[in-house]
Amino acid sequence: MFQQIIAFLALGIAVIYLFKKFVLKKKKKDKDCGGGDCGCH
Repeated sequence: MFQQIIAFLALGIAVIYLFKKFVLKKKKKDKDCGGGDCGCH
């Protein structure tokens, strides 16, 4: 029982981390610097 809780918790943290890293970053990048010439350098 205790091992299952730890396993599901680790899986949940991994899924949330991957979601934030890939999905949210893409949306932010498209809005700010999607055209390539956004003047952010």
